[in-house]
Amino acid sequence: QIITDEVASWPGVEAGPGERGEFAFKVRGREIGHLHGDRAAHFGFPADVGTKQREEGRVGPHPVAPESVKMGARRIDTAANVRDVIAIMRMNYDRVVVANKT
Repeated sequence: QIITDEVASWPGVEAGPGERGEFAFKVRGREIGHLHGDRAAHFGFPADVGTKQREEGRVGPHPVAPESVKMGARRIDTAANVRDVIAIMRMNYDRVVVANKT
């Protein structure tokens, strides 16, 4: 709930059920991440961003496409994980907002 409350409070974020049972967060129609209950968060990135996130240990492989650096997953089992998930979603949010200003 902490993640949902924080991310949904950002301007322009739409939060709600996704197409595959996940709880998705979107900005201007682009997903910035989604949750699978209170146990995992999944993200999409450009390849360079995803590579950096993996190298820094912020995300691991996505279960659907573990070889793709464009997708990442993060477990949510500690307060630190909650903070990290929010920070990663904020990074994606900022990328979408900046990209749409140009």
